[in-house]
Amino acid sequence: MSSPTRTTRNTHGAHLTVTVQPTYLEEQSDPSQHQYAWSYTVTIENTGNVPAQVVGRHWLITDATGHVEEVRGLAVVGHQPLIPPGQKFEYTSWTRLNTPHGHMQGTYFCMTEDAHWFDAEIPVFMLARAHSLH
Repeated sequence: MSSPTRTTRNTHGAHLTVTVQPTYLEEQSDPSQHQYAWSYTVTIENTGNVPAQVVGRHWLITDATGHVEEVRGLAVVGHQPLIPPGQKFEYTSWTRLNTPHGHMQGTYFCMTEDAHWFDAEIPVFMLARAHSLH
């Protein structure tokens, strides 16, 4: 397990902190078939003074060869959470690569309760098996 990656975004009274913790899933991976799986737990914390809703997301998933897969959509794991000040929303999802390492990054599309749209950056985080970068 690698250390979490964190970023913050402050706009229109909403201040979101995004933390990501990836974990290599050895049981769901099959290196002989070039299949490497990771889970990632995302915590979105509202440290601002107004509620903020996460409406959608855009992910860029890059493998070791530079191949990029884009994932866009409404909601995060089926939810469009409204996060009150001082509260967190946490979820876990997963991805698979054809190489033993890569990275992910992206953006959450968010809105304050008075309809101000803003983007919250999802920091770049590494997807790497403990011994795959040596």
